[in-house]
Amino acid sequence: MPFTPMGNTVTFTAATTAPTPVQAASTTVGGTQYRIHNSGSSVIYLGFGPNAAAANTMANTTPTGSTIPMVAGSVEVLTMNANQYFTAVTSSGTSVVYITPGDGA
Repeated sequence: MPFTPMGNTVTFTAATTAPTPVQAASTTVGGTQYRIHNSGSSVIYLGFGPNAAAANTMANTTPTGSTIPMVAGSVEVLTMNANQYFTAVTSSGTSVVYITPGDGA
């Protein structure tokens, strides 16, 4: 099944210090998949969680825990719990990140 957006796209700029986490809220009961686009030229280390504090804790450049590295220019569809919060850090530079909640791959 192709990816179907089920909520508004949120965006933030990842930098060497994590920005305030944003919530990618679904407009349906589903919406447990997220299309994540790292549109910048830096690798990002994605943190996510059920609240802003959990997302901030995960966002680090050390590959420990559940931090997800995403190469520059990549687009991934990941399955997580609904209505997650997201933030990310970089080792250097910045990257604009777009996240859209939905269903499908």
